[in-house]
Amino acid sequence: MSTREHPQFQQITLDICDGVAWITLHRPERINSLSIQMHRELSLALDLVSRDNTLRVIVLAGSGRGFCSGQDLSDPETDLSKIGEILDQHYNALVTRLRQSPLPVIAAVHGVAAGAGASIALAADLTLAERSTRFTQAFVRIGLLPDAGGTWFLTHRLGQQRALGLALTGDTITGEQAESMGMIWKACADGTVAEEARVLARQLCALPREALCEIKRAIQQAANNPLAEQLQVERAAQVRLGATDDFKEGIAAFREKRPPRFRP
Repeated sequence: MSTREHPQFQQITLDICDGVAWITLHRPERINSLSIQMHRELSLALDLVSRDNTLRVIVLAGSGRGFCSGQDLSDPETDLSKIGEILDQHYNALVTRLRQSPLPVIAAVHGVAAGAGASIALAADLTLAERSTRFTQAFVRIGLLPDAGGTWFLTHRLGQQRALGLALTGDTITGEQAESMGMIWKACADGTVAEEARVLARQLCALPREALCEIKRAIQQAANNPLAEQLQVERAAQVRLGATDDFKEGIAAFREKRPPRFRP
């Protein structure tokens, strides 16, 4: 499946191949700033992805010279007097779908990731960024606070001091700094993030789909669960996974000292 089959996509592209759904923000002339139309197309793309049981990974990327510069303040469909409705219908809905997707989501970030663009990059399960990528939560400069999950992602990944520092000052940090602070999974050499994302996606695609989904679900629950409750989450997941053909194949391969052949 590719974008050619979906001519309604004008501001994103969608390519599905070998178990990977690659969704690319595609407004390069505006550094992929987010419009209402782009949100509609992202929602449609995620609908299509959710109906494809062959998929194992989602990759979210940006075209041109940056990942995403945040909300397009000049979008004619965006009425900033209705900011709550915009967040409910579009931004919060998008971030929730990325987090609730059973599939691992990789963000491949380069250039600029600003405002809601930075929040969306951090909504991914694994965020890769080129070393010179510029992350900024500059909401304070227009009298707002980080949204689209920005306050949650910063606090959970960095702690209160660093989250407050970035949010209150609107300072910019590089991909290299983001990795050293624990904000992202990995900083890549400039010009290589797309290939790094492909390599990571291929690595995940070679693994059992059910295990990937259960791991994502359990790790997300662990962020808020007490230990006793998380032990039961793990137990229930292991019971489900222990009944799968992939588990049987993994055990057989281990005993026979050969690579496992998991289901495609």
